[in-house]
Amino acid sequence: MEKILSSEYVTVGELVRLTGCRYSTLKYYTEEEILPFEQEEENLTRRYKREESIERISLIQELKKQGNTIADIKKILL
Repeated sequence: MEKILSSEYVTVGELVRLTGCRYSTLKYYTEEEILPFEQEEENLTRRYKREESIERISLIQELKKQGNTIADIKKILL
């Protein structure tokens, strides 16, 4: 876990561990383009900026608690 916390980029699996969100939820956020990522060319692994992604996930969760739909959140974030 220490290595994850010191990394600039993390995988979706590591984000699951850091945020407690389900893998399917984070994958959905990625597909809906509300959770940005960068793709490594060599092995096509999606990499997420650790700090920015954790903040973004927290914001998405807060907006959902306020009753916003994914479509609403998309408009707010994009």
